[in-house]
Amino acid sequence: MAKSKVLVVGGTGYMGKRIVKASLAQEHTTYVLQRPEIGLDIDKLQMLLSFKEQGARLVEASFSDHRSLVEAVKEVDVVICTMSGVHFRSHNILLQLKLVDAIKEAGNIKRFLPSEFGMDPALMGHAIEPGRVTFDEKMEVRKAIEEAHIPYTYISANCFAGYFVGNLSQLGTLVPPKEKVCLYGDGNVKVVYMDEDDVATYTIKSIDDARTVNKTVYLRPPENILTQRELIAKWEKLKGTELEKISISEQDFLSSMKGMDYAGQVGVGHFYHIFYEGCLTNFEIGQNAEEASALYPEVRYTRMEEYLKRYLN
Repeated sequence: MAKSKVLVVGGTGYMGKRIVKASLAQEHTTYVLQRPEIGLDIDKLQMLLSFKEQGARLVEASFSDHRSLVEAVKEVDVVICTMSGVHFRSHNILLQLKLVDAIKEAGNIKRFLPSEFGMDPALMGHAIEPGRVTFDEKMEVRKAIEEAHIPYTYISANCFAGYFVGNLSQLGTLVPPKEKVCLYGDGNVKVVYMDEDDVATYTIKSIDDARTVNKTVYLRPPENILTQRELIAKWEKLKGTELEKISISEQDFLSSMKGMDYAGQVGVGHFYHIFYEGCLTNFEIGQNAEEASALYPEVRYTRMEEYLKRYLN
């Protein structure tokens, strides 16, 4: 079977650049959307040009020009959107509705992967304010996709290692603490940690797989299902030191939201659901879903001991 041609929307972003790399590595003809709104952002432009050097094709289109989006979509078989949904970067989830309209009109797309890549929003109807906005907006996009009868795959990639592993899951930093580490409750809730490059590899694997059409694919490789305490223990073993552990109660953690800016409050809400409630692991994978490491056992996913080594001095 010929490999699908892929369009990556948001290709210069945190996940997007990895999706482009994985698509090229798996020998898909890969297009990357180049938006005129890039203006004077030299870093984004240079990244796009480097994709071109690696064999990707750049296609110009704008979210403010419906016709250009339709024409871009007509070039390919699969569209993957990786536009940011986090509030401390840029939050563009609902812009995807314009992409859904273009895909619907083009009528040729075999698979659309919207910007998800985190917790499964279908399971987060109970999420607390203001963090629930992320899930509500993702569900609005899903509703539009399904009403338009566009074939889809939703990727639930859980905790990105760059944001949750190097810092031992501490808020407000990206590097490991030197002396003290905060535990969420007893630190024994199971969490799923993923190397972002592996997220991209599994994502691209799914696009031509009939087993994943109109399903959610959970990235839950067994060796990366760890408690916060287990993650800290791996770091302590690598480093040869022991950190002082300070437990934060559920009530104190939620109270810490007061006085935070909006993005901070969103972050605390998401951490609460992950580390106190266990929203990544407190359910069985159901009928309309698959687990990536079971589908693709050939992928040698990064274990977190391996990932943590890059933070050693």
